[in-house]
Amino acid sequence: MSQVKIVWFKRDLRIDDHAPLYHAAQNQAEKGGKILPLLVIEPDFWAQPDSSARQFAFMRESALSLAQALRALGAELVVRTGEVCAVLEQLSGLYEIEGIYAHQETHNNWTYQRDRAVRSWAQSRGIALYEYQQHGVIRGLKSRTGWAKAWDSQMSQPCLPAPHRLDCISDIDTEDMPSAQQLRLPDDPCYGRQIGGSAEAHTLLDRFLTVSGVNYRTEMSSPVTAPHACSRISPHLAWGTLSIRTAFQQSEIHKKLLAHDQPDSALSPRQRSAFRQSIASFQSRLHWHCHFIQKLEDQPSLEWENAHSAYDGIRQQDDVLCSAWLTGMTGYPLVDAVMRCLQDTGWINFRMRAMVMSFASYHLWLDWQQTAPLLARLFVDYEPGIHYSQAQMQSGTTGINTIRIYNPVKQSMEQDPEASFIRRYIPELDDMPQSLIHTPWLAEDKLGGYPMPVVDEKKARQHAASIMHGLRKKLSFASEADNIQQRHGSRKAGLPRHPRRQVNVRSKPAGQLELF
Repeated sequence: MSQVKIVWFKRDLRIDDHAPLYHAAQNQAEKGGKILPLLVIEPDFWAQPDSSARQFAFMRESALSLAQALRALGAELVVRTGEVCAVLEQLSGLYEIEGIYAHQETHNNWTYQRDRAVRSWAQSRGIALYEYQQHGVIRGLKSRTGWAKAWDSQMSQPCLPAPHRLDCISDIDTEDMPSAQQLRLPDDPCYGRQIGGSAEAHTLLDRFLTVSGVNYRTEMSSPVTAPHACSRISPHLAWGTLSIRTAFQQSEIHKKLLAHDQPDSALSPRQRSAFRQSIASFQSRLHWHCHFIQKLEDQPSLEWENAHSAYDGIRQQDDVLCSAWLTGMTGYPLVDAVMRCLQDTGWINFRMRAMVMSFASYHLWLDWQQTAPLLARLFVDYEPGIHYSQAQMQSGTTGINTIRIYNPVKQSMEQDPEASFIRRYIPELDDMPQSLIHTPWLAEDKLGGYPMPVVDEKKARQHAASIMHGLRKKLSFASEADNIQQRHGSRKAGLPRHPRRQVNVRSKPAGQLELF
């Protein structure tokens, strides 16, 4: 039988800075054999509660882009639909598998169990499985001490070039990629969804670093300005059409260029300074991207249980309130506009993500374990490590972060003062006077079918703050919180070791993390 090296593509749909592909090609050059690029479409994965048709559509476009890139190297992407171990077993009957080359993956619990099964299968058949670190997340990490330096070191290593040519298996057919309907994914119209593929990822990054990112630092918080000021590469990082190292190194190049006088530049010195600050902010968020995923890598249970046990069982699961929140019918215009925007586009800026999660958890007092998977399905850029860490942070269940309860009315006035975003996504309020657009319930006769608030904002906020504050006062709280801080706290961020902080109900959170 022909000897093959399987390059297993998962959430790494690119050919540049791709360690498994690079090392398989290097091994081939030294020892011979053929390469078999493999993509397995897994129906059971797409049946998970955090998967959706919009995510599949982005992945499918990215996979087709990958297939085209491989074809230019003389290779065909071999597509199979089914369970990975069964696919590998079938291939092992046709070829002698010298090794399986893949990236380490930190995704949801289903993929964690899938990867364990693949390791077990490979070991039982004496097949080497080479798993490579994809970004700044470190497998088997014992302590967060030194993690920031390790991230910096990883990002400073040269990006791995794509192979010039691949000698691949030619006597194997590829299957057509199934459709969302064939995978029985529910209909999921998302007319404003971003396009997948590495070419699109590089176009977005270049545009951000040369033009659109100039005011990123000051414009990323508002839903009005963020769609144009943010890089929009988050779905590409989630699906690996672009590596974080590439994004970081490209941003470093542009930041240095902006430090020098450029007589022919269209930017003034002041604008160049602002652009450099924006790129520095972008780089810090690349760092935080991995910081949050590292939490899930170290503790997979963050996907389904509270980080701090004091919060177990305190919230409700209410299908009526949850449906009003999910469909943008809570009676609070900015919250509802954000949720409708998510339905239509699959993306919203990070400040608004934090706000709607906070509103669900505090004002509606909904359990994040009910709401977080529903949000996950809406995000084309869904990244479990960020998503569940942030769901718990914005719900106050980490035990180590300041509790911030957003006032949705104040946020509405600050982040969408002209109500242009609200009016775009809530046409029922077209006739609402500008003076009442942020508080439409004060003009009942002009609601036009828009609902009255489902809860009283002030009472709900005070109720939530009282409970959360009371839990943190318990003597047993601090000890467990200390352990959480030691396990997950960022050393670089200079967070105090003692985690007990006062409940903060300011509407504008200082230093709120924004991603991309």
